[in-house]
Amino acid sequence: MKIKALTVALASIGLFSTGAQAQTEIQWWHSMGGALGEALNGLANKFNAGQKEYKVVPTFKGSYPESMTAAIASFRAGNAPHLLQVFEVGTATMMAAKGAIVPVATVMANAKEPFEPKAYLPSVTGYYTDQKGNMLSFPFNSSTVMFYINKDLFKKAGLDPNKAPRTWKEVQAAADKLKAAGQQCVYTTSWPSWKHIENFSAWHNLPIGTKENGFGGLDTQFSINSPQHVKHITMLSDMAKKGQFTYAGRTNQGDAKFSSGECAMFTGSTGAQAGIRKAGKFEWSINFIPYHDDIAGAPQNSIIGGASVWVMGGKKAEEYRGVAKFLSFLSTSEIQMEWHTTTGYVPITQAAYEMTRKSGFYDKDPGAELAVKQMTNKAPTANSKGLRFGNFVQGRTVIEEELENVFSGKKEPKAALDDAVKRANEILRQFEAANK
Repeated sequence: MKIKALTVALASIGLFSTGAQAQTEIQWWHSMGGALGEALNGLANKFNAGQKEYKVVPTFKGSYPESMTAAIASFRAGNAPHLLQVFEVGTATMMAAKGAIVPVATVMANAKEPFEPKAYLPSVTGYYTDQKGNMLSFPFNSSTVMFYINKDLFKKAGLDPNKAPRTWKEVQAAADKLKAAGQQCVYTTSWPSWKHIENFSAWHNLPIGTKENGFGGLDTQFSINSPQHVKHITMLSDMAKKGQFTYAGRTNQGDAKFSSGECAMFTGSTGAQAGIRKAGKFEWSINFIPYHDDIAGAPQNSIIGGASVWVMGGKKAEEYRGVAKFLSFLSTSEIQMEWHTTTGYVPITQAAYEMTRKSGFYDKDPGAELAVKQMTNKAPTANSKGLRFGNFVQGRTVIEEELENVFSGKKEPKAALDDAVKRANEILRQFEAANK
């Protein structure tokens, strides 16, 4: 009797179990703070609440470069996370991390989880697949750069708030009126290289580099010092000198300058919408990014940004089964629609896009559909399907440094872009030599 009583007592406080199994934890390192971090945590909580075998544990690990560096170091130390969110420009570097990652296609096949790359938007899957069409990482927060205006500030300056500038000539004309009306911050941007080099190139069907922007081989070279690139950066330099362009920083610092109401015009990620909706106390609109109407073929299509989720190596089979189930959960149309409508990131599957459209969401918020339309404005070309440069985290840093030299008046645009190409090509050669 005493033994039976003791058994009942232990079971009641969880110290003795007759069949219960501990949950398998799936560690997920990410780089999303603020409203986006809250939305990401919500996805993990919903998955955890829907089943009892696995528990996804999201952990914020700093910026994209910081989290990627930390994950590679932790892999070498034998304690890497299961999942790592890596921004799109880290793709080639992650591909070269032999043994550190397991292709998503392999993980899903081994777990016998349904997985069809063709179900995803082509502009998304193309970025994260190898030459054989195998998906290497899981598209998660896919975005593109968009053009935002503060309609209240436009109205105050005597501009039509319902007609956002379509070309850079129109942007400059609007900037003149905004400045004349006393507007201090006229235009700003987040992610300057992503917007004004990478997406500028794709949007105007210009190469960022040779070998199909790196997709065709490691022996690629940058070509971002063309006459068209120089002309565009010169325009920004001139706007900065006139007080019409405010440099905010290398990453997403421009988001806060717009969402606070400080700046009238802004280029940034579709994902910026979550923060604008939360903090913005004004009427605003989201629009196609401006283009130069004297460049033949423009506008073409924009390329994706954001990040994908990579599966790290060295884990147990049961843990990979949990990873596969979580990725299947993230792929469902309902979850993708929720993520899209909450954050502004694009729905990664065609089915999720159609579900959102049929729900009437775009009728109430037409701007929310523009990101998909801009990415699919025309069929991608070799110049506009994306980029795959080795060690582009460092390459982009070089480009940002040279752009800062221009915006601060330290260098002329052509000299800065020539130096950016020279310095960034040296990084490409180092990567090529290390991965032959």
